[in-house]
Amino acid sequence: MANPAGIEVTGPMHPRYDEILTPEALSFLADLHRAFDGRRRELLDRRKRREAELAGGALFDFLPETREIRESDWRVADPAPGLVDRRVEITGPTDAKMTINALNSGAKVWLADHEDANTPLWENVIAGQLNLRDAIDRKLDFTSPDGKQYALRDGELATIVVRPRGWHLTEKHILVDGERTSGSLVDFGLYFFHCARRQLDRGAGPYYYLPKMESHLEARLWNDVFLLAQERLGIPRGTIRATVLIETFPAAFEMDEILYELREHSAGLNAGRWDYMFSVIKKFRTRGADFLLPDRNSVTMTVPFMRAYTELLVRTCHRRGAHAIGGMAAFIPSRRDPQVNETALAKVRDDKTREAGDGFDGSWVAHPDLVPICREVFDQVLGDRPNQLDRTRDEVRVTAAELLDVRSTPGQHTEGGLRNAVSVGVQYLASWLRGSGAVAIYNLMEDAATAEISRSQVWQWLHNDVTLDDTGERVARELVERIADEEIGKLPGAPGDYADARALFMEVAVVDEFADFLTVPAYERMP
Repeated sequence: MANPAGIEVTGPMHPRYDEILTPEALSFLADLHRAFDGRRRELLDRRKRREAELAGGALFDFLPETREIRESDWRVADPAPGLVDRRVEITGPTDAKMTINALNSGAKVWLADHEDANTPLWENVIAGQLNLRDAIDRKLDFTSPDGKQYALRDGELATIVVRPRGWHLTEKHILVDGERTSGSLVDFGLYFFHCARRQLDRGAGPYYYLPKMESHLEARLWNDVFLLAQERLGIPRGTIRATVLIETFPAAFEMDEILYELREHSAGLNAGRWDYMFSVIKKFRTRGADFLLPDRNSVTMTVPFMRAYTELLVRTCHRRGAHAIGGMAAFIPSRRDPQVNETALAKVRDDKTREAGDGFDGSWVAHPDLVPICREVFDQVLGDRPNQLDRTRDEVRVTAAELLDVRSTPGQHTEGGLRNAVSVGVQYLASWLRGSGAVAIYNLMEDAATAEISRSQVWQWLHNDVTLDDTGERVARELVERIADEEIGKLPGAPGDYADARALFMEVAVVDEFADFLTVPAYERMP
């Protein structure tokens, strides 16, 4: 297959890949790259400048230059078909089995994940696009190695909402004019090119979840991408709808502005809780006790700074006519252990009950067995209504100081917490490097976001000379190394099976230079 001028595909062309990597689709990606990659790089440089300011003592606050946007009256576009009722959303990667199970799950929406629950292995990137297109055409099926067959059911399926990679990730297998392309634009562009018209023909549309943004300027870039894409393919303006994950600390101070930039394409905001915790550590990792978090699993959604963030999100969304979608409970059910199952289901129920009571319009689950619980909880609150957009939460008043109040988070720094962080981080990276980005570890669903908390917490404790509350031992590299070896020794297989993952974990958890995202050096270790 001859590629258009200036475009090079370096990944292997497996069967049917030519159906996705057509000359026309590649030309579309090249147009997006040439129009927007320069701005993408500038915005990433802007992130680094802000981090330098924070390291120098600055704090986040609501932007004075956008006060008029926050204080004036405006609303986003009305909900699009398939996105009016979002009371249960299921998340997961786009492999064939997950695609079928998610669409069949009974959830209202499936977040088809090319990001945190996926790894950007070339085969995952392109096969995922094939699976999405085949699913829309009702042609997708799958047979497992043990002979179990999976097929799409008749009738209504979950609405597909695709999450592309964040602005910081590149796609090394597709080059334009000798440069790597943006992973965001590749994932967005291939799905839009092949599936936008298909979705419109089925009465839905091309819908997206946008991750990892740190400012309204990054939302503005996405909006401009949407405008160009719709124009190039003759899709009506406003057809694309995007839900933004508020999962970085700076974005929490720009929720109104982000909705405003995307207002004709906006489908709401999501409380991306796990990455939000990671971002808190990341942004203030050198600021000492004021931003020092305790053990990862003790930071619940009811601690003050997390409570402030979710309350502000619901109020901001409903004031603007946008959906507020809750976060993912990491607990997963067990079909083998009744006690584990009972505990997980109870915690998920409590989590979703709190969100529904706070005014969220829906929430995430990571496993089909959790769909009924989430649906039941939201059914009790919503009844026959599709959402709670009329519940504006006018009584909520959240200040910048409340968003920044990390210090009041209860909890301790324990050896058990450190061991859990190291073990989860190593186990997850071992799976990630093999091509699987969603992994059940200790009865929790771990993805790149939860792994980021683990490794960044180790970095923060080490570089702030934390002394463990239960043992009195100071967190030092030698301790982390010893714990890593001990925890690996408890895992199945030989220690050598985890050598690459251990080396990568140490690269992002203990060295002096903090890696912005562990997936960046991890991606360079992939073929």
